[in-house]
Amino acid sequence: MAEYFKDIPKIKYEGVNSTNPLSFKYYNPDEVVMGKTMREQLKFALSWWHTMGGDGTDMFGCGTTDKTWGEAAPEARAKKKVDVAFEIMDKLSIDYFCFHDRDLSPEYGDLGTTNAKLAEVVDYIAEKMAADPTKKLLWGTAKCFDHPRYMHGAGTSPSADVFAYAAAQIKNAVDATIKLGGKGYVFWGGREGYETLLNTNMGLELDNMARLMKMTVDYARSKGYTGDFYIEPKPKEPTKHQYDFDTATVLGFLRKYGLDKDFKMNIEANHATLAQHTFQHELRVARDNGVFGSIDANQGDPLLGWDTDQFPTNAYDATLCMYEVLKAGGFTNGGLNFDAKARRGSYTMEDIFLSYIAGMDTFALGLKAAAKIIEDGRLDKFVDDRYASWTTGIGADIIAGKADMESLEKYAVEKGEVTDSLSSGRQEYLESVLNQIMFNL
Repeated sequence: MAEYFKDIPKIKYEGVNSTNPLSFKYYNPDEVVMGKTMREQLKFALSWWHTMGGDGTDMFGCGTTDKTWGEAAPEARAKKKVDVAFEIMDKLSIDYFCFHDRDLSPEYGDLGTTNAKLAEVVDYIAEKMAADPTKKLLWGTAKCFDHPRYMHGAGTSPSADVFAYAAAQIKNAVDATIKLGGKGYVFWGGREGYETLLNTNMGLELDNMARLMKMTVDYARSKGYTGDFYIEPKPKEPTKHQYDFDTATVLGFLRKYGLDKDFKMNIEANHATLAQHTFQHELRVARDNGVFGSIDANQGDPLLGWDTDQFPTNAYDATLCMYEVLKAGGFTNGGLNFDAKARRGSYTMEDIFLSYIAGMDTFALGLKAAAKIIEDGRLDKFVDDRYASWTTGIGADIIAGKADMESLEKYAVEKGEVTDSLSSGRQEYLESVLNQIMFNL
């Protein structure tokens, strides 16, 4: 295969003092952090849609980057994307990739032809993976949101024909995921929501979304798939109100329909921002409820009300994210997928590599800082001490189910006003501890 990025070397770790832009400052794949190498802890993945197809087009302007990869015909371009993607992953030491089906291969007018063309590209990727077993599929998904047929939703469409078409498309995306050895399949409800309740049967739409998910699980399991299914929460955009608003909302949906045993969360930082949560909050809700699965690594701009999908460079967010990941025991089938795109003005081929370097270094820094927080122990000890009253006495009785309303009233009357068990939250002190641990220069 001819080298596409002839001027880009294999990116190496050179350390924090390096001024070489095409080098890692913090990401050292072989460095061991809390018992595993950075490569194992972080499980970085390339996003096929942004990296191989995103050309900078936005709602106000056309693309600024040529992502045709020198091929005019769609069949040739789809395979060229595979060659280029594997070169990018090799030069950046990225082991995983994620795809939407239509990013691998576009639509060809009828579903039969489209499915056959997708299968050809999947076979080609399988050949590349066989030649380089270090490259793996993190997860796959179906792009059931951009075509006009999905203007009113896919699984939640008022049209049963659209539902059937979406099911057929998802079946083939699942087949591709299984063939490529993927350990995750994602549902992102790109159009699964509504603009106004004046024309919406919300109950039926939610019932149908659950039906589609159950069908998918049953089909995949029948084919021997043992991996995870993920839902990716997002509160808005493109629809005004999306049914997968945030992790807590999705949890309620999963539990109502009995899907909570099969599904976990794919948490995206930018979506947390749009839901007016922190990235850490969404991860904590998932971790505390046993549904932490995978992460879309990016960041949004709190000054903007839409999904900017920026490459992550916020060290605080990355640190608190990796704290949650480590506390969850690390990734199993999931990983850190860079659902991120270079800014529209960062239009050169080199900017692809510079963007990934920035994101990978940020999460490597976050991993090391999170490990230091856990090893330091002050933050965890403070929380333990703050809730110590629940480990003995009346607190332990409440948790053990030994207390009732009458006994609690008797206890409160005898004790009198609560003063001695109140303590300061010391938020400012804890934030200064975080700074001290992160920036011990």
